[in-house]
Amino acid sequence: MKKLIINICCAILIVGILARPATAAFPLFGLIRAAAIKAIKAADLAIQRQQNKVIWLQNAQKTIENAMSKLKLGEISEWTDKQREQYQQYFDELWRVKAMISYYKRIAEMAQRQIQLVKEFERTWALLKADRHFTVAEIEYMSRVYAGILRETIKNIDQLLLVVNSFKTQMGDAQRLELINDAADRVEENYSDLRAFNNENVRLSLTRAASEADRENIKRFYGMR
Repeated sequence: MKKLIINICCAILIVGILARPATAAFPLFGLIRAAAIKAIKAADLAIQRQQNKVIWLQNAQKTIENAMSKLKLGEISEWTDKQREQYQQYFDELWRVKAMISYYKRIAEMAQRQIQLVKEFERTWALLKADRHFTVAEIEYMSRVYAGILRETIKNIDQLLLVVNSFKTQMGDAQRLELINDAADRVEENYSDLRAFNNENVRLSLTRAASEADRENIKRFYGMR
């Protein structure tokens, strides 16, 4: 319910930004930014709650591998149907456990990428607003683009939470893997869009340098050297 309320609020805010004059964008942009950060924190918390399951799975993996090493499968010359079924169960269970650990690892990586996105946005946005080479209208345009990127971030978090919740259902491995891959692709695309837009703005500032000394100052300002 909280996630639904956040998404509805974000949609209303973004529509408001597009409909209102540019001078009204900044207060609403701040609210969208806050909503994105709140959503990421909620997703991170949901993933942290899965850590006990990961620890349990890792322990289960060790237990199964230890049991299999003691069987000395290579020394068994005659297999009964019962033995074959028992050993196959070990292999199947080990594969399932390793797959689950891999899923959780990828989910955690996606969450970290979303956190990285927000941190990089925060840093660059603060610098852009203080850069005297941009007009007020240009900064307001940037706020709209960043609002769109943050909106996609919130959508990606929804997808991430869907993946987390998939472990509570009877979803098959193939379907879950497809869901994870799709979410990972969206996260990476969103992050790439952010970095490309950041770089575009920095390059624009550099082209407006009044002198070589000014250009060097811009590079230092953005931490390029």
